[in-house]
Amino acid sequence: MHKIDKLDFKLEKFEGPLDLLLHLIDRNKFDIFDIPIVEITKQYLEYVDQLEEEDMDVMSDFLVMASTLISIKSKMLLPKDEEVEEDEADPRQELVRRLLEYKVYKYASLELKDMELDAGDTYFKKASIPKEVKEHQEPVDPFQLVEESGITISALNEIFQTLLKREVARIDPVRSKFGTITKEEIRLEDRMIEVREQMKGLKSINFKTLLGTKRTKMNVIVTFMAILELMKYGHLFIRQTEMFGDILIDSLE
Repeated sequence: MHKIDKLDFKLEKFEGPLDLLLHLIDRNKFDIFDIPIVEITKQYLEYVDQLEEEDMDVMSDFLVMASTLISIKSKMLLPKDEEVEEDEADPRQELVRRLLEYKVYKYASLELKDMELDAGDTYFKKASIPKEVKEHQEPVDPFQLVEESGITISALNEIFQTLLKREVARIDPVRSKFGTITKEEIRLEDRMIEVREQMKGLKSINFKTLLGTKRTKMNVIVTFMAILELMKYGHLFIRQTEMFGDILIDSLE
């Protein structure tokens, strides 16, 4: 077991409890995969005892980690059953995983900080190209381009005709001649009155029959909502004998 003399802490500002633990591990040159939990807990608690933190959220994070360390310490000090010792997980395993993950992100953030500082020392020369040079464009001779590419005028014409045929093929010969489709407005209150009129003198009716020939999406939705409203007021009763079967509507009037 590592024996370390009591440390005199200079109360440095740490990002959090994991940052403090990494500092203690690095300072004492402990193996992060085999942390001497008794000693690290002792040093951690010594630091927490010296904290005078006004921010209770920050202080609570350090106290939570302190309780975690004490819990791990107590588990490791308890006598172990030799029969189950091989299968028992190391209590420090989760703490090591969190420390390694935090260490990766910490060093990544330091690298990004260095890149930001280096970028601050980078200066770019302002564009000094004359306006005439910047706006100059080389004249294009289409015939020369065709000759250099090896494509003949007749070949270009065939490509153009093919594209025209594809464009024409996309046009639906029927739907393209349709006029403007106006939205059918259906009020729920009006449909409720219509349903009650349709149900007059009938004991029961099929939902599909009630829809009739007006089986547009909007009409189906509004009709179903109208039936639900009428059922709520006690005018109708809905039943369905089997899943996905016909919806039957009984009149209670």
